[in-house]
Amino acid sequence: MKTLLIEEKRKMGGQCATTSELENYPGIIEDTGPGLMERFRSHAEKFGVEFERGRVAGIEVGDDGFHKEIRLADERTLRTKSIIIATGAAPRILGIPGEKEFRGQGVSYCATCDADFYEELDVVVVGSGNTAVEESVFLTKVVNKVTMIVVHDEGKLDADRVAQEQAFANDKIEFVWNSTVDAIEGDGLVNGVRLRNIKTGETQQLATDGVFMFVGTVPQTGFAKDLIELNGAGYIKTDDKQQTNIPGIFAVGDVTDKFLRQVVTAAGDGAVAAVAANGYVEQEEYWQQQVLKSQTPVLAVFWSPLEGDSVQLIQSLEEMTIAYPDHRIVTVDTYKNQMLADRYEVQEIPAVLRFEQGQEQLRLVQPGAVELNQLFQGSKS
Repeated sequence: MKTLLIEEKRKMGGQCATTSELENYPGIIEDTGPGLMERFRSHAEKFGVEFERGRVAGIEVGDDGFHKEIRLADERTLRTKSIIIATGAAPRILGIPGEKEFRGQGVSYCATCDADFYEELDVVVVGSGNTAVEESVFLTKVVNKVTMIVVHDEGKLDADRVAQEQAFANDKIEFVWNSTVDAIEGDGLVNGVRLRNIKTGETQQLATDGVFMFVGTVPQTGFAKDLIELNGAGYIKTDDKQQTNIPGIFAVGDVTDKFLRQVVTAAGDGAVAAVAANGYVEQEEYWQQQVLKSQTPVLAVFWSPLEGDSVQLIQSLEEMTIAYPDHRIVTVDTYKNQMLADRYEVQEIPAVLRFEQGQEQLRLVQPGAVELNQLFQGSKS
């Protein structure tokens, strides 16, 4: 397989590349996110993966359903047979006053990237999930004090228990409960935030040198939202092979609708999708060449080698083709290639579809000996 990886950012690795410490990847006792991602890249390069900078603006599927076209933002186009979408998610933007204006001037979404700018200073962290807590703990290694703004009652965080215990045990982390940030303020650089208590409605000013936003993520699916089926939150729906609703297009990692979003689960998704994509291309090329582009009649048998009726049908057809050497038999194991069965709406097996010039001419489901003759005659009479 000729494999190309298109990466928008200068540094590949997505959110993992912005993670300060990584301790939950099997075999990696402790590492940085960028360090692990660099190893991932080196591993891929060893096996011939090509890398290219670019941002995907859209995907189109050819009339044959097999060939796809990727349109890049710089108007280049790439043709391919299979696509794996691994665009992940990006930090959620709240849109509060001052957030956009002070981005890069005191508002940050990445502790690993920007912590050094706040050495011995006071910062605010907005959010209370795992990412917010873990990044707050990391920030305490550099900054003077972290104040977490939490929308919940006192003592309640969204992070898991281990992360919570780390936060509560850190004397450089303080909490403001039942509160949200109404505005981020400053003069050129951030110098404070306006907080609002969601229970009393009271507001207060809190001086700070920086604001780190960790309030969730948004899946990066805008380029495919008109083609790929998404759930209500915008994440891509996939089956157990990581395939989307479009044959040959797969999705993995944080961009998908899944229970757990970690590096280890994304890598697992990738392993499944890579093997499934390889199988898809092989099966489609075989189907295109042996059936759709065949100049002679083809009898496509949808069967299962585990069912007696299916095996008997294959044997009968092979015997009959001796008298009809201009006919070809192509078998489709529906367990291994359910996608093809779904495409042709084959719901019962064994079933035989007769193709001529790539078009289905006749279909027989669980045919008897008399009906089989119709397949070679190409008609129902």
